[in-house]
Amino acid sequence: MKKTLAEKIIKREAKVGVIGLGYVGLPLSVEIAHAGFSVLGVDLDKRKVEMIARGKSYIEDVPDASLRKVCPRYFTAHTSYDVLERCDIINICVPTPFNPNKEPDVSYIMKSGEGIAKVLHKGQLVILRSTTYPETTEKLLLPILSKSGLKVGNDFYLAFAPERVDPGNKIWTMRNTPVVVGGVTPTCTKLTELFFTQFSEKVYTVSSPKVAEMSKLLENIFRSVNIALVNETALLCERMGIDIWEVINAAATKPFGFMPFYPGPGIGGHCILVDPYYLSWKAKEYDFHTNFIELAAETNENMPYRVNERLFEILGRNDIPASRARILILGAAFKRDVSDVRNSPTLKVMEILNGKVKEILYNDPFVPEVEVKGKRYKSVPLTTTLFKKIDCVLILTDHSSYDYDWILKHSPLIFDTRNSIKQRGIKKLYTLGTKF
Repeated sequence: MKKTLAEKIIKREAKVGVIGLGYVGLPLSVEIAHAGFSVLGVDLDKRKVEMIARGKSYIEDVPDASLRKVCPRYFTAHTSYDVLERCDIINICVPTPFNPNKEPDVSYIMKSGEGIAKVLHKGQLVILRSTTYPETTEKLLLPILSKSGLKVGNDFYLAFAPERVDPGNKIWTMRNTPVVVGGVTPTCTKLTELFFTQFSEKVYTVSSPKVAEMSKLLENIFRSVNIALVNETALLCERMGIDIWEVINAAATKPFGFMPFYPGPGIGGHCILVDPYYLSWKAKEYDFHTNFIELAAETNENMPYRVNERLFEILGRNDIPASRARILILGAAFKRDVSDVRNSPTLKVMEILNGKVKEILYNDPFVPEVEVKGKRYKSVPLTTTLFKKIDCVLILTDHSSYDYDWILKHSPLIFDTRNSIKQRGIKKLYTLGTKF
């Protein structure tokens, strides 16, 4: 069976299933299809399936033209797990959020495993790609799949290969970003490595799924900790009358031992906010407390609250009562030039602001509308008339399409949390991490 599957992979005859057609699953499906494999995507969201059938992408990283090149000849989308019975390889790319108590929610992985178990047959390779805590593959997913009566390593194969998608990144893509692979058995690892080498430029194998799982968490927690460091330093700089942005630029001239990170209104996206809590939750099973990591997460999650405090201070310094203020927020996405609002700090800022100011307006060229605690907001067009009606512009996402010179000219007051506007000494402009 191992030889047969390997031959199918090399000849691009293996049928590939992808569960979850979101920010990870859809780009992965298209990349695999472009390599010449037949891909069967599964998503319970009928809207996504219908859009794919029409050749319409809902993710910036997948242009319509790229999708249409492979649909429907190489790639089709479905809402039923039944199609996975026809697959030789199945990738699990489902969400792994946390609940209100910051505990891991791996229910989507479990449901995917249960769906696969019903159609699992000899010779299939299952690859978990969703970010999760160490031992998920072997202690959670494997027992579910083993209920089929098949034995891993002999009858079917299982591995973990963490996604490394960076939404909006035009340099590091699905093709040239190295893939880390850890199989339950050496055969599982070799087959998974063989599969990814068909469409990825570099594959790095490790000794087990839990090593691969931990490596993914380390990547993102590294960023979380460093962002927390610079966020805390920014708050200190505000108090000391030092410009944090000038400090970072100076430190970044060092050619070794320093990597620049930048402060902001908080962190967002799926991984950086979530991963510290996945690891800290799992660590408790081993009587280990990740105090340092949790402190960094706490620092980052406090930033939206600090942004609101500073906004009220700015309004007060300009004799504008907060209860009468109209605030225009620029940017709803969690990072520039994408439509992804998952865990966006903007949503938290809006949630905190709600009820404390007279009106909250927002604009985002990538996000037509958002919902915050049951209340829907629609993106408003930026006009000179609008700017005459507002009291302050709050920049939370620094989209490159914004004309910052125009914004500076027409705004009555600006609080820039991203250092989008580089000028200093302008009375109406306030920047996070600088003195008043």
